[in-house]
Amino acid sequence: MKKLNYLFLIILTSSAIFLSCSTVPLTGRSQLNMIPSSEMLAMSYQQYDEFLSENKLSTNMAEVNMVKRVGVNIQRSVEKYMADNNLSSRLNGYKWEFNLVEDDQVNAWCMPGGKVVVYTGILPVTEDEGGLAVVMGHEIAHAIAEHGNERMSDQLLQQIGAVGLMVAMKDEPAETQALWLSVYGVGTTVGFLLPYSRTQESEADHLGLIFMAMAGYDPYVATSFWQRMAKSGGATPPEFLSTHPSYDTRIKNLNNWIPEAMKYYKK
Repeated sequence: MKKLNYLFLIILTSSAIFLSCSTVPLTGRSQLNMIPSSEMLAMSYQQYDEFLSENKLSTNMAEVNMVKRVGVNIQRSVEKYMADNNLSSRLNGYKWEFNLVEDDQVNAWCMPGGKVVVYTGILPVTEDEGGLAVVMGHEIAHAIAEHGNERMSDQLLQQIGAVGLMVAMKDEPAETQALWLSVYGVGTTVGFLLPYSRTQESEADHLGLIFMAMAGYDPYVATSFWQRMAKSGGATPPEFLSTHPSYDTRIKNLNNWIPEAMKYYKK
């Protein structure tokens, strides 16, 4: 009887994982996304509003308008790509928003549903609208690729297993919310998002390059931006100790993807 119960648990767990697999647009990578999209969006909108209420929005209208302009341009390119590839349903429930926050951190992020924040501290490195498009394209790509859902799913699966996940999502919303805060690093002083994996970071570089090109921004600007980031970032740990690709690896990858991105680029 115990063997039958164990076998049933394996089958149920395997089925839950299989049914929760999805594919990342453009790259085609398979990923595990076990959190319902409606749940991800609801938590995202709540946390985004709380963050904005606790932080100061920039009053520099030239910079604010630039952030919103770049954001809308990339939003439109994403929506067009998804429509052209019969993937528009993946944007259901999106409520795009682009805000510039007064903060010296060299940082930006995008939560599920297209909720973007850019910190004023990164603008000296982006230098202009093209550089900003590199950053925003990259961050929006994380959301489109559903990397946040993937991270939550991986952590939940490690902690409680696929069957336990189904129970947690239904009966333990507080625990699910706590994991959300952990994954997205809300309230930390070292940056809003905890590090993505190297695979996810490279994937966001790739997708972001395509999206910025579709929005009319020169893909070659991306390598210049990351060269400036390398100079401004100071000493970095060896790549095998870091969750992010090294600057050299990142720039090399971008150079390899630029010919593909140029096919989408229209001035």
